[in-house]
Amino acid sequence: MKAIIIEGEPGIGNLRLVERPMPTPRRQEVIVRIRATALNYRDLEIIRGSYHTRFPLPLIPISDGVGEVVAIGEDVSRVAIGDRVCSTFWQRWVGGSFDMAEPSYQRGGPLDGLLTEYAALDEQAVVPAPAHLTDLEAATLPCAGVTAWHSLVTEGRVHAGDTILVLGTGGVSIFALQFAVNAGARVIVTSSSDEKIERARALGAAAGVNYRRHPQWADAVIELTQGRGVDHVLEVGGPDSFAQSLKAVRRGGQISVIGYLGGTEGTINPLDIFRRQVTVRGIPVGSRASFEAMARAIDAGRIRPVIDRCYPWMDIGEALRHLAGGTHFGKIVLQH
Repeated sequence: MKAIIIEGEPGIGNLRLVERPMPTPRRQEVIVRIRATALNYRDLEIIRGSYHTRFPLPLIPISDGVGEVVAIGEDVSRVAIGDRVCSTFWQRWVGGSFDMAEPSYQRGGPLDGLLTEYAALDEQAVVPAPAHLTDLEAATLPCAGVTAWHSLVTEGRVHAGDTILVLGTGGVSIFALQFAVNAGARVIVTSSSDEKIERARALGAAAGVNYRRHPQWADAVIELTQGRGVDHVLEVGGPDSFAQSLKAVRRGGQISVIGYLGGTEGTINPLDIFRRQVTVRGIPVGSRASFEAMARAIDAGRIRPVIDRCYPWMDIGEALRHLAGGTHFGKIVLQH
């Protein structure tokens, strides 16, 4: 079978197409013919070598994908041959709190990922794909979708009437917008582009703030909430934007810290968190139980993931450069 690996040293230029033996299923394993994969910022960092953890090479990258079960091992009971399934990011975090996750069982690093024709997956690490989604749409769910769901629903307990602030229009933010609107919440979105704000409005956002015109965008958010602040911020910018997120959230509100697109350096005064009595939590994607709950909601609400662009999977370098450019709206996917 064909697979793409990071060979020698990290770098987009060090991605190589190789032949690997066809996997055979061990006990409680399934073999999945990969149909589509989706890119996350983590994948880009691992491939470039800028991720906070360096994994042994060679490595097949990319954590998120969907495919058809083509073979099963002994004692497999959760799925059958012919089922269409998504991978999970945490291969052994079935449910419960984060201490149930095992760091050495993350797909796409340190475990081989899904940039391949076939993959062997533990039956506990797959979830049936919502039937109404295409392969390209279903491939976007494991990280970005589950992260947004885990932030807003599993941990955040979003309620109808809440006001949610999402930063930017990348994969996690657009999923959060869709899930919040589906729950009856009001969503404010930030972006550097008026066009993207209008696209977010078409998905149900109530308002948007262009942070290029309003560098102190928290002030605009406070104005949009009549001085109260938002109930929940999905913080993807990192330390650079956290101070403004803290200013934009109401007293006793929540901030879900998801990423660091704005950088890893910055100064945060913990007393500001204390004064405002804000709950701040890191979101490490989510468990399989969160994924399954999200899949049910996507099915019931007929929610469709937003795809920015699709590439053939052999054009992974071009797709990664598009992701690095930061101009996308929603998810970047690969057709296998």
